[in-house]
Formats: sequence, structure tokens, C-alpha cells
Amino acid sequence: MLRISAHSKKIVFLLWGFAFLSYLLRVNITVAQQYLARDMSLNDIQVGYVFSAFLIGYSIFQVPAGILGDRFGPRVVLTVCGLLWGMTTLLTGLVPGLLLKGAGLALGSLLLIRFLHGMAEAATYPVAMNAVAIWIAPSRHAFISSLIFTGSTLGSAFAPPFVASLMNQYGWRATFYLSAVFPIVLATFWWRQSKHEKKPRTLARTDSPRDRKRTWHVLTKPAIFILCLSYLLYCYAISIFVYWLFKYLVDVRHLSIVNSGWANSLPWIAASIAVPVFGYISTKLSSHMGYLPARRLVATSCLLVSACLMSVGASAHSIGLALAAIAVSVALLFSTESSYWSTAIELAREDAGAASGLMNLSGNLGGVLATSAVPVLVMHFGWLYALLSGSVLAVLAAVAWFFIKPDSGANTKGT
Repeated sequence: MLRISAHSKKIVFLLWGFAFLSYLLRVNITVAQQYLARDMSLNDIQVGYVFSAFLIGYSIFQVPAGILGDRFGPRVVLTVCGLLWGMTTLLTGLVPGLLLKGAGLALGSLLLIRFLHGMAEAATYPVAMNAVAIWIAPSRHAFISSLIFTGSTLGSAFAPPFVASLMNQYGWRATFYLSAVFPIVLATFWWRQSKHEKKPRTLARTDSPRDRKRTWHVLTKPAIFILCLSYLLYCYAISIFVYWLFKYLVDVRHLSIVNSGWANSLPWIAASIAVPVFGYISTKLSSHMGYLPARRLVATSCLLVSACLMSVGASAHSIGLALAAIAVSVALLFSTESSYWSTAIELAREDAGAASGLMNLSGNLGGVLATSAVPVLVMHFGWLYALLSGSVLAVLAAVAWFFIKPDSGANTKGT
């Protein structure tokens, strides 16, 4: 099914590794917060600020990271970023409350470190999509992108039980010390395997004013703008589950820390199965109806059904029904990722890194909104309305897809 070279398969596997660790390293703090917040005397609003600090750093560096990937290539950029992940993860466990004591200093150091960690992780998907554009034929972009995104879902699935068990046995700081080793090892493997990197067309540019003008022209296309808007709305919905599902299961469904870790992994396990399935469906449909209609059909179907299931999960009295509805809802939400990212590649072409960065910037603004808004909604209206807010925005994200129109010269067949 994957008719690509052996070396390209290694590249895809390593890109999968970056996606896996990017989510493990961002989800670990959502589990560790149960003890971290107690030790640092932080309330839910302040924890939301810590989550938002990561997302702000992650968001503002999206476009610069994508441009760096286009300019210098994935080998250098992902290696440097992987090393930075290890350093900032280590500092998350080492600095607040240990090297810097006192509630104010602990919170301040957490905000700064998570902001820097977000900046370091910003290159993950824009540069990974740049690598896909380099090594993989356009007809396989959607499916290969979906495979890479299973790293995100499995990282989210693996992190809660892993971190919860480790935290219960050794304390929350140990989760960050151990996690810090993984990205350093991955960056080393990536540097060695990607040394035979093909020369991207963008590396041949002179970076002249005309080249830069064309890049910014691409980024201001109406189709790119609407894609970014839809991704922002979608990311608000998915961020509720990425950052707050563990706490919801503990506080509302009254599961233990360890049981919540396992329950929290179920949606991401379901997503790991659904994402490549829908990526494959999108690829097959593209050959018959064109890339944009196919990806619109997959994305809107997943978003609308997910919105309905999110409402069911939020209002269900049975813990079993709630978990099942949430698991399928998250799986369908995440299944739209390959449609978003492969569409960004096709719309922007040689500026895929910059366009992907802009889209992810928009998406993470939705994440910032979710991490900040959810605790406020919970405080004033309860968890039901917090979850329903994600359902409403998922519907709006689906509607936006119908307004994405490619340029007349765009490759709508995805060949």
C-alpha cells in the first residue's frame, strides 16, 4: 500500500516519532498538574495560564518555523528543535519549586519554560509537512500525513497511563526527567537518517524580495485564510480533550488518578485507528472527485458527527456511554487532520511550510482560547456547557470548508 522507497519509509517513521513525542511532551503536564498544582499552590485558572503559555509560544513561532523549514530544510530544523524539547522538558521538572521556590516564582518559571517549550515544538508539523512534500509523491500526501498524525494520537493515548503510573510511584518531577531523554535520542537518529535529504525547490531560491513577496501572497489567499479559520475552530474543540479531559474524568466522573489515565487514553487509541482509515479514504476519493472535494467530504462528515457525539458524551449519565461517545468524537475530530494539512500543502505548493505554519498558528490560537475559556465556563456554567462550546465550534469548522475555493491554477486532482 505504501509504494515508497525504504529510506522514505524511515523518514516517515521518524516524522511519526516527532509527532508522537510532541504530544507526549505536551500531554504529560496535563496529568502531572494533579500533583504539580497542589505542590505549587496553583488553582485551575493559573494552570490554564500555564497551558496557554505553551500554546502562545507554539502559536507565534508557527510561521517562522515553517519558513525556516522551507529555507534550511527539515534536517537541521527538526534536529535543533528535538534537542530543545529535551532541555525544556527537563527544566519543567527541575526549576519550579525546586531551584526557584515560592508560589510566584514557581508560576513565573513555569510560564516561561512552557512558553519556550511551545516555541521549540512549533516546527513539528509545518516542517514535517515540508519533509512530506520533499520525500513523498503528492498523490500520497493525505495518507502519509494521516500516518504521521497517528503519532499524535498514540502520544496522547500513551502519555496519561504512563505519566499517571510514573507519577504515583516516583512523583511528578520524575515524569519530566525521564521524558526529557526521548527527544534527544530521536533528534540524534533524525540527524543521521536525514543526511541524504533531497534538495527542496525552496532551498534553491535566492530569497529575493520577489520570492518573499510571492510567499506572502500565498499566505494571504482567501482559501488559505478560510482553511486557517476552520482549523482554529476545530482546534478549540480538540484542545478541550487534549488539556482538560483528564481533569474532567477525575472531577466530574470521579475516576481515580490511575483509572483516569487509562480512560483518558481510550479516545486517542480510537483516533489512532480512525485517522489512517480516513486518510486512506481521502486518498482513494481524491482520485475520483479531486483532492479538495474529497478532503472536504471527509472533514465535514467527521466534524459534524463528532459534534453530535460530543453533546451526547457531555450530557450522558452513564460513565460507559459518556466515555464511548467522547472516544468516538475525539477519533473523528482527529481524523480531519490529514484533510487540513494535505489541503494546505496543495494550496501553497512550494510554500507548504509557511502555509502549514500559518494554519497551525491559527489552530493554536483556538487552543489558547480553549485552555483559557474552559475553566471560566466551568466556574460559571459547569462542565456541560464547556464541552458543548466545543460541539458548536466543530459545526462552524465544518461549515467553513464549503467556502474554500482553490485558485484556477491549483492542482485539484492531487496527482
